[in-house]
Amino acid sequence: MDAFYASVELRRRPELRGKPVVVCGSGPRAVVTTASYEARKLAGIHSAMPAAVARRRLPDAVYLRPDFPAYREASGQVMDVLRRNLEVVEVVGLDEAYLDLTGIFSPKAAMRRVAAEIRQETQLTCSVGISESRMLAKITSELGKPAGMVVLSRERALERFAGRSPGLIPGIGPKTVSRLESMGIRTLADLRRWQRPALEDAFGPRSGAWLHARGNLLDATPVTPEHETKSQSTEITFDVDVTQRAELERHLDELSAELCRRLRKRELAGRTIGIKVRLDDWTNVTRSNTIEAPTNDPSVVGPIALELLRAYDPQRPVRLLGVRVASFGGNEAAEPEPTPGQLQLGLAS
Repeated sequence: MDAFYASVELRRRPELRGKPVVVCGSGPRAVVTTASYEARKLAGIHSAMPAAVARRRLPDAVYLRPDFPAYREASGQVMDVLRRNLEVVEVVGLDEAYLDLTGIFSPKAAMRRVAAEIRQETQLTCSVGISESRMLAKITSELGKPAGMVVLSRERALERFAGRSPGLIPGIGPKTVSRLESMGIRTLADLRRWQRPALEDAFGPRSGAWLHARGNLLDATPVTPEHETKSQSTEITFDVDVTQRAELERHLDELSAELCRRLRKRELAGRTIGIKVRLDDWTNVTRSNTIEAPTNDPSVVGPIALELLRAYDPQRPVRLLGVRVASFGGNEAAEPEPTPGQLQLGLAS
């Protein structure tokens, strides 16, 4: 979906159309949830940018607090259109989905109809990328924004993106990009010149094999309607770093209660209970404990999380605090060998 949260706001506030609109919180550590294309063009405002930076860059923009119930409702309308038109729909967020178009006679015509139906029923627009794998569909969907459709084969993508940074690939973050650059790998073409054994030596067998596949724009991940939930978590970033133990424990108790409420709603229970602590120097610390019986009871989760926090005993002010429940059951499947996949489509924000 195109600038989804901002677009939902514009749908109910048409008088703001054409103006720079930024959806974000108001706290000192709030970040931009999304921004209209006007805000992006005028000041380069983008998702995850600190809201304070956005306000300095564009003080005259319209700043709106997020309304997630409204976004969830709009997302449901969009996904209903997708499911009504195609058999295999994998929803990966409120504003993003993958569709398996294998066997459809004219994928482009089919997706034009779907995009038009979304626009007619929701007054929202989407951008469509059609390619041979999830990864390429995701990348391709970004090329035609907003409200565009791009079809790109792997062969053409290898040529088109040869000079781009490996950071173009979903899953390759800034730290990995920096490490690759230190090895002389600055482009995807550079990455393709490295053999898999050399990458495995540098990054380990699994990560090296993954990088080798992604460098060659290979991804065999299937589009699947259902995903096994591995874990659930909730966290809070404090406006001001917290030093008082009692305040941390109070927040942890509230987070545990909220997480268990969500787990019960989804009928999930887990055996692993963990905490996440981010200190003022951005050090991230996690601790966990595994119990015998699955639970979603706050009277169980809360005390264990509290015990983990007390055992860690942070010696610096705390910036972020979170609690997590995992081990819902089942074993993680091994990633299939990367080979060119089926014809797939990505809708991305």
